[in-house]
Amino acid sequence: MATDVQPDEVVKLVNAKIIKSLDELKAAAVAKHPGATVTDSELADEYGRYIYKVELRDQQNVEWAVDVDAKTGEVLKDERDN
Repeated sequence: MATDVQPDEVVKLVNAKIIKSLDELKAAAVAKHPGATVTDSELADEYGRYIYKVELRDQQNVEWAVDVDAKTGEVLKDERDN
């Protein structure tokens, strides 16, 4: 079951070096779609794995859903969001 991680918990996770900074995670997502704008983002705990979920809108107004492993920065999902 996925649950949203609250902002105060995010700070603790970053400070403890359990996850990368949110800026690093956003950069990993935007790197998949250069020039895109972040429209929404959240950190979720999915069965003990932290996933940073980012919604982007590119320069052609196409929306993308990108999931990034918050510990490693690896992009796990990069899909057009319909």
